[in-house]
Amino acid sequence: MQVLVITDRIGMLTSAQAGRVLAEGWPGAVVVPAGGAGAGFGRAYADLIGAELITGMAGSVPAWWAAGEDAVVAGLEVAATADDQGIPYQASTLALGEVTATALRAQPRPKRLVIDCAAGALAHDGGAGLLAGLGATADVPLDGGVAGLDGVGAVTLDRVRELVGDAEVIGVIPADQAGQQLLGLRGITSVRRGSAVDPERLLRTDATLERWAGLLGVADQAGAGAGGGVALAVLALGGRLVSGPELACESVPERRLDLVVTGCGVFDFAERGGEVVAAAARVAERSLCPAVVIAGEVLIGGREMRALGIESAYPVRASTADAPVTEGIEPDELSAVVRRVARSWRW
Repeated sequence: MQVLVITDRIGMLTSAQAGRVLAEGWPGAVVVPAGGAGAGFGRAYADLIGAELITGMAGSVPAWWAAGEDAVVAGLEVAATADDQGIPYQASTLALGEVTATALRAQPRPKRLVIDCAAGALAHDGGAGLLAGLGATADVPLDGGVAGLDGVGAVTLDRVRELVGDAEVIGVIPADQAGQQLLGLRGITSVRRGSAVDPERLLRTDATLERWAGLLGVADQAGAGAGGGVALAVLALGGRLVSGPELACESVPERRLDLVVTGCGVFDFAERGGEVVAAAARVAERSLCPAVVIAGEVLIGGREMRALGIESAYPVRASTADAPVTEGIEPDELSAVVRRVARSWRW
């Protein structure tokens, strides 16, 4: 059998650890660790490229980076989101730029630079802080959030391009932000305006971001507003935007598959297992083969999961009222479930 294992985190197991356990049921299976932007992507991608994940602080913000032989990846720990909190006018993505610069200095001239854009959701500066951390300069400070960009008239990216070199730049964004525009009624200023609306300030903010995008030479497009506009900076560097699981799937060799095995902490109808499960279902659909889920907890019926492209799902253990089922899952416990599932999915 040709089996692909692409899994998210399961309990306290990283995606790579969980993937190795899932693969025990199908010797010879290809294991691809995966994670969504801001949700395990950094650890998964570091494992994918065989690099050590370095954690630390970028200013006052927890940060991480990894440098492999041909690729570097960087991001920030996202402890909360800015949903329904209005626009953070003064917040900056400078810390993201600083940790990205640290990764590039540790591995100069990589073939690929990967930036987790999820932390940009806590700012609203169109990636200005990110570029400042990489060496960009302008006629106004670039680390003062979108409010600090008011009146910007020039920007220079020469030092940024020198640091990035010829690396392929990739911005990893949440899958549900792939269509997020930067400007206008569907842009981030309109979407994130919150309940306290100041029409004059909203219009001025949108105009500032429009001017900033023009200086960077990037037209508004689907995805440009992802990560609070960090995606705009990625596009300005000639980069492309992709979700974490999609990037992981690019490493899968083209071949016929008989089965796709994926996993997650909770498989329910609200979250649908997350980005990794959705990506696994798409891979299975392209290969015309079934996809099965092994999750800490399964709270979805057969009809609903098949509508999502999943043939069957199996829980590690039943939920209890005392503690979330995803806590404390041990490799041996997961392995026992895998052995049982594998007997039904082997031919």
